Amino acid sequence: MSGEIKTNIFREAAKIGAQKHSSKNAKTLGYGTAGFRTKAENLDHVMYRMGLLAVLRSKTKKATIGVMVTASHNPEEDNGVKIVDPLGEMLVQHWEKIATELANVSDENLEECLMVIVKNEKIDTDVPASIFIGMDTRPSSLELSSALKEGVTALGGEIHDWGVVTTPMIHYFVAAKNSGLVPSKENYYTKLVDNFRTLITKNSSRGNYVPEILFDGANGVGALIMKELIPLLDGLLTVKLYNSEGKLNYRCGADFVKVEQQQPEGVPEVILARCVAVDGDADRIVYFFTDENNKFQLLDGDRIATLVAGYLMDLVRESGLSLRLGLVQTAYANGSSTKYISQSLNVPVVCVPTGVKHLHHKAQEFDIGVYFEANGHGTVLFGQEAAEIIRKAATDSSNGAAQQLLATMEIINQATGDALSDLLLVEAVLSARGWSIVDWSSAYTDLPNRQLKVTVKDRQLIKTADAERKCVSPLGLQDRIDELVSQYPSGRAFVR
Repeated sequence: MSGEIKTNIFREAAKIGAQKHSSKNAKTLGYGTAGFRTKAENLDHVMYRMGLLAVLRSKTKKATIGVMVTASHNPEEDNGVKIVDPLGEMLVQHWEKIATELANVSDENLEECLMVIVKNEKIDTDVPASIFIGMDTRPSSLELSSALKEGVTALGGEIHDWGVVTTPMIHYFVAAKNSGLVPSKENYYTKLVDNFRTLITKNSSRGNYVPEILFDGANGVGALIMKELIPLLDGLLTVKLYNSEGKLNYRCGADFVKVEQQQPEGVPEVILARCVAVDGDADRIVYFFTDENNKFQLLDGDRIATLVAGYLMDLVRESGLSLRLGLVQTAYANGSSTKYISQSLNVPVVCVPTGVKHLHHKAQEFDIGVYFEANGHGTVLFGQEAAEIIRKAATDSSNGAAQQLLATMEIINQATGDALSDLLLVEAVLSARGWSIVDWSSAYTDLPNRQLKVTVKDRQLIKTADAERKCVSPLGLQDRIDELVSQYPSGRAFVR
């Protein structure tokens, strides 16, 4: 492609942006771990420009790129967009800065900004671009998805529109496509259900017992996908679906349950019933139940992490494989979970700054890395060499533990936290343990904890170190925290 034709394409793309998706009077936005996220009415120009960016990213990587229109657990009036890299991972930090610049540049300078990106990133514009697009159930998602597609089309990208799907499904589709597999909803369902069946049938103590869960779908896409999964799970798991058609995330869903620590509206309060809540785009999951004393009990991401890590550690030992397993947490993790997993289960634990990208990168340092944020977002990563070792060992019919490890590895969505995948993983572990939700809750006792937001004049004055567990600025603040914490056994506090 000649330089003149390239210039014409970018000029035309900028012209369309100015005419149909103007950024005039727009607020400055930053691309963070969750991508761009704000009120839906402020996102039209951002969506168009992220369509442009996705094409450039696809050309750079010579691979399919994903774009998801969602604001996850945010209120229904919000929306957002995030880009998925070729292996299903989050956009690399360098390109987060590029995305931020492109989203905030003036209409008049959009063409120049595109040209600078091409030059600086040494992009071969002759390379074809392939973009996978998905969206959640928000009323604004369809219109914003249309703006996104216009951006992709403006630079000649090829679009596969998956419609309404969970965020983890887009991550899975992108990773599958770039790994030579066939991405489809049917293959995603098969991956989950077949491996769940394998894990369940290897548990001889289960007998004819079929667990029942009450599923809070947050009135989002997780409920829609669960409706399609329920008949496939017949005989394996009974799912009663709640909150499938109301206002998204309103007094329900994983974030509400975690933050408010109470029963979501729309889900009946049944003593000892096993309950699950996912968030608006189904990448977070928490369990909860009402105990015999009519008290609400939460089993959050820390609980899931300890359950899964302990199970995997047992399988590694039983299989005789030499694999290094570790659990990655943030400062938000309850101290009891850290003590339990490190001292009772003898699984190494490391702490990293808050944010999925920090957890994900650290987990990659282990042969098997488990990470979950307390909010219920998390997954398990298997290194390439570890995966090959497990596959080879599983060919030995006498090594049942290795076969279970393989099925566990296959049921997990390693690209990102996936509420539906994690649900089946938890149910498989509970089945293998022969545990009820009360047994799981009794493994250890959480330390009392509370999270507060305090309004300050300048939040930038707060500087932290040691994975955000120590405050180094303003001077004296950490000394005061230490003084207060010293008054309580096992006390801990941090500010960020």
